[in-house]
Amino acid sequence: MIPTIRDQLPIVDDILGEQQAVLALDLTGYRNHVYRMINFCFAFGELSSDEEEKIVIAGCFHDIGIWTATTFDYLPPSIDAAANHLRRATRPEWIVHISEMIDQHHKLRRFSGDRLTEIFRQGDLIDFSLGTIAFGLNRSFVREVKDRFPNNGFHAGLLRTAGHWIVHHPLNPIPVLKW
Repeated sequence: MIPTIRDQLPIVDDILGEQQAVLALDLTGYRNHVYRMINFCFAFGELSSDEEEKIVIAGCFHDIGIWTATTFDYLPPSIDAAANHLRRATRPEWIVHISEMIDQHHKLRRFSGDRLTEIFRQGDLIDFSLGTIAFGLNRSFVREVKDRFPNNGFHAGLLRTAGHWIVHHPLNPIPVLKW
């Protein structure tokens, strides 16, 4: 059975709307990336409403430090932005878990701890790989999600940002990767 695509997530639009000035021209590309990865995460199976909300919040903030801190070493500022949001949203008890989800989302190997953190890692990798890695999700579902939420230059922007970083930090070319 092919999962239902969620294209209306008010929390995403509220959070990213607050970041619109910072995201500027990249808002649509980043918003679509967030929607793609959230849909991939939700497709892995039944999640509680709290788990879904954690994925949505972590999804909104997981790469945001690229723009808010203008850096390719964006995990710490992304985690800080998520923690600030959770404090304002009176969800401080979620800070540790969502921080872990963001911090581990570029882990190259399976995350052996929390199940939700691994689902989040896989959802992001599906989108980062343009769907070539699917972790068993139905390929037609992955294509449909990609069609519903077009790339809008998101991956090209990441490559430009990474290239600029690598030129200036050749000894630390990809600071967000973890083994």
